[in-house]
Amino acid sequence: METPFGNAIETVNLSMTYRSGKVDVPAVDDVNLTVKNGEFIAIMGPSGCGKTTLLHMLGGLLRPTGGKILVDGIDIASLSDAERTAVRRKKIGYVFQRFNLLPTLTARGNIELAKRIHGNGNGSGGGKYPDVSQIFEMLSLSGKEDFRPLEMSGGEQQRVAIARAVINRPSIILADEPTGSLDSRNARTVLEMLRNLNEKLGQSIVMITHDADAASTADRVIEMRDGRMLGPKSQFSFKPELERFY
Repeated sequence: METPFGNAIETVNLSMTYRSGKVDVPAVDDVNLTVKNGEFIAIMGPSGCGKTTLLHMLGGLLRPTGGKILVDGIDIASLSDAERTAVRRKKIGYVFQRFNLLPTLTARGNIELAKRIHGNGNGSGGGKYPDVSQIFEMLSLSGKEDFRPLEMSGGEQQRVAIARAVINRPSIILADEPTGSLDSRNARTVLEMLRNLNEKLGQSIVMITHDADAASTADRVIEMRDGRMLGPKSQFSFKPELERFY
């Protein structure tokens, strides 16, 4: 897929170190990462390698202990909490493994609440951007608008969570193990939906996963170990025939 000019995200010597007693424990260690506008990347690695910490920093949920995070050219690492929140509301949508839907609201209610909280995002895309009904159709959720989360399958709940993440027109989607709670059939459906959103709406997607099958959906896969991105040989265009590499 040809992507628009420029970078959605760029990190420069990004680090996060936690203090455990008298010992400094690096969770993310000197990471340099570039995500182009419109690119879909997957970051792979075993549990505890730092990929969730990295994702939370990219989204402004955590302040790094060192380095820069440029989101559409804005260094969010240097911003105050309120300023990072403003950038996150305008530019970033999250998809979590555990859905995080409000159980008392319908699918439409969960999405409409997100619209009200975030002020309908940054307004990019104008009239070409789909409305709520079109998002439901795009994610194969038509007819489920008035269902509550417990009345839907896990795959349907995750698709509602994706709809909630994209309804405010963010330029960047961050997905944290979005298929981790799903069976293989629903996982494949969700991954196809993310690919569809990337191609049709041009949103940049960063997905973390430990699953090579999930990673195969992305344009590019990066391996992470012990808080670090591995060398250039670990950054590649994923080929369907590639076997698990760790």
